[in-house]
Amino acid sequence: MRILAIETSCDETAAAIVDNGRVVVAQALSSSENLHKETGGIIPERAARQQIKSITYILEKVLKEVEKDTLDAIAVTVGPGLIGSLLVGVETAKALSIVWGLPLIPVNHLHGHLFSSWIGTDSPPEFPLVGLVISGGHTDLVYMKDKDTLKWIGGTRDDAAGEAFDKTARIIGLPYPGGPAIAEAAKHFRDSHLDEKYNLFPRPMISSGDLDMSFSGLKTAVLNYTKSNQVDLVSPEINRLAAEIETAIIDVIVTKLVAAANQYKPLSVVVGGGVIANNELRRKLDDTFTKSFPNIKLFMPGIYNTDNAVMIAAAAFYTGRPKTLTNITALPELSIEKTA
Repeated sequence: MRILAIETSCDETAAAIVDNGRVVVAQALSSSENLHKETGGIIPERAARQQIKSITYILEKVLKEVEKDTLDAIAVTVGPGLIGSLLVGVETAKALSIVWGLPLIPVNHLHGHLFSSWIGTDSPPEFPLVGLVISGGHTDLVYMKDKDTLKWIGGTRDDAAGEAFDKTARIIGLPYPGGPAIAEAAKHFRDSHLDEKYNLFPRPMISSGDLDMSFSGLKTAVLNYTKSNQVDLVSPEINRLAAEIETAIIDVIVTKLVAAANQYKPLSVVVGGGVIANNELRRKLDDTFTKSFPNIKLFMPGIYNTDNAVMIAAAAFYTGRPKTLTNITALPELSIEKTA
């Protein structure tokens, strides 16, 4: 089954053509990240305007690779996300569905992150599995008995992990997006302080006994520390604080994922979302699961962790169902437990 997928949930404009949920035929992506660097974060209206400008070019780029008569369906992200951005993709997909007479499959963006581990592999994750989506707006743990049965088992009670990176980065004087900026600064410090112990900031809810997380307290702790200690935010100190922040966030994520693995005893663990691009987090998860869970297969996408349309095509293939156009709309508050 050949699917044309469209993703416009946040600041990216992406399209992809994927065969059978795994084989990438064509893909294209345009990001407005540089625009948002000017303002230190995403301005929704500005993101949507840029997507309106980009969507036609992105679609033309992927459609050059195939004959449109070879397409079997169209898939589109309907939520969660920014309402203006979602509408760009949804309305474009509806128009193409009408003109080409193709079925339209609405997709939950968060399911795309989960199914990103199926792309390009002949040995995909096995069920039952524990999944973790960690991104700028979401931190969710789920248990999947099979591809059609998903249960939310824990997640953040306030800020998402990616949001914590962005907010703490701003406090210590690093640019947007905060995740990559903190990772780079932290690496500079780690490389010259190999035996350093990182315990300056709290790990909220790390010992709560459940699978929930909280990161707003970490943000407050960083702000209070920099103010009360009159921290001089120059490179050496920024790098040290970045390493402390990164370690605190990673410790919480790893601890909760380990607890979920112990509780649910899955065959696989899949981790998706932009935060898994963090190399220190990947290293810590890989080390932990190799040593403590040798019988559980850990999947962390290397390419398709940030927002993209390839993962939307994968989710559409494995779990999607076409709907009539009148029943497809943008759903900015769509939860991970809900199908689109």
